[in-house]
Amino acid sequence: MSLFMACGVWLVGLGAYFVFLRPALLPEDPRFISVPLDRLRGLAPGLEAWRRIVFTVMGGFMTGACVLIVHLARMAMRERQGGTGWAVAFSGLVTVGLMSAMDFVLHSDFRWVLLLPALLWAVAAVLYARQV
Repeated sequence: MSLFMACGVWLVGLGAYFVFLRPALLPEDPRFISVPLDRLRGLAPGLEAWRRIVFTVMGGFMTGACVLIVHLARMAMRERQGGTGWAVAFSGLVTVGLMSAMDFVLHSDFRWVLLLPALLWAVAAVLYARQV
């Protein structure tokens, strides 16, 4: 439970990063699409403003969902309420698991760092399932 809580708290922080600190384009973004940044800005001058909005929405959803994860880990998991383990495990699969997988698809500079929370989530799910 505490490992799920730690993962949830980390994701709340990551969501805040997306809302407040993440630049609209990372150096890996133009590299992935094979267009230099200055050319990209010329071709799509509104791209960075649009991405800023997208990342704000995404970060807000990430933060909100993970506040619920922390609450589930703190309350429902302790009582081992039916279905809670599956719900938390699935939420990890579609949040940190999918994010980590897509970072590898994109060859993100951060892919190895972002693999750690996905692995920790998987370990937490296995440990929770093994508890009697």
